[in-house]
Amino acid sequence: MNEMFKKAIEDGASDIHIKAGDFVRARLNGKLVPLTDQKISHAQVRELALKLIPHEKDRDRIDELKDYDCSWGLPGLGRFRVNILKQRGVLGIVMRIIAIEIPTFADLRLPPVLETISQNERGLILVTGVTGSGKSSTMAAMIGYINRNMHKHIITLEDPIEFLHRDLNSSITQRDVGWDTESFSTGLRAALRQDPDVIMIGEMRDRDTIDTALKAAETGHLVISTVHTKNAVQTLSRIIAVFRPEEQEIIRTRLADSVQAVISQRLLPTLKGDGRVVAAEIMLVTGTIRECIVDADRMEEIVDLVHDGKEQYGSQTFDQHLMDLVNTGMVSFDNAKLAANSPNDFDLKMNMLGQGRGTRTSSDVAENAGDKVSV
Repeated sequence: MNEMFKKAIEDGASDIHIKAGDFVRARLNGKLVPLTDQKISHAQVRELALKLIPHEKDRDRIDELKDYDCSWGLPGLGRFRVNILKQRGVLGIVMRIIAIEIPTFADLRLPPVLETISQNERGLILVTGVTGSGKSSTMAAMIGYINRNMHKHIITLEDPIEFLHRDLNSSITQRDVGWDTESFSTGLRAALRQDPDVIMIGEMRDRDTIDTALKAAETGHLVISTVHTKNAVQTLSRIIAVFRPEEQEIIRTRLADSVQAVISQRLLPTLKGDGRVVAAEIMLVTGTIRECIVDADRMEEIVDLVHDGKEQYGSQTFDQHLMDLVNTGMVSFDNAKLAANSPNDFDLKMNMLGQGRGTRTSSDVAENAGDKVSV
């Protein structure tokens, strides 16, 4: 099994799927492909699950487990975020591969403006996207940047702990939800009494966690967290909608005062087909955007404000970044169009510039295109 995991890491897989009666499969460049020549048995899956479960009390009740999250490390190679599940009454395992080294913004090909965003002393920074879009890697890069360049106390609340950070210029306290603390909301309330400068929340899942995160941002802390949304406007709307209608007006004001940036991500296959690259929408909150957050009727103006702020603030819409990725030969026009917020508008804009379908071929690919990214 260790050799299999090693091969998956070396091949650049993002996930490993293991279940009885099937081949072990790995997700490579977004596609699920067989990793073994032989199918795996129920006994082998159970034996591996026992090896992955970190706590004896949980191993003792393995046959009762239905959904179980943990993390596991392979010395010298990497770490895995593990989900052990039941399917058809027998155990299955899905493992997300996490690199040992903390990625940098350059490693992930993220815009340099993320350095500026990470330098905020207070407020709320949200990293959004669907499952598997690289949110954890981006947050790890932000924590790594702060750790290398500032003297802070950073508290992370994760379920489970993924990237392991070493104390550099900052001191980092990493807490595993369910083991080190009862829940995100409990750990977050406790964090406010632990002299934090930066609090990273693995996910804002409920009203209580969102409310406490806003309070932390309002009281002078930098809060970094994730939301499963597709873009900046949807992120703001989703957070507001969590609260009761009679609360939403004050939540709009609190959110407008607290949020500093929203980074939304999607992963696209490279033009060469040998990796994936991040397309990112970056919303840096300006005074005008704060006014739009407060006024529900002006929320749709935010997209145009993000678009117009590219030169001055370093913001960008998905479509702007996708156009850049097509123009530099990183991704194909067709894949960029599929990922665009409005495929028809994207098609129109690219063709107006003479850069639409058929204008990029493999011979046009820049020399540095196609490098794999951590996800």
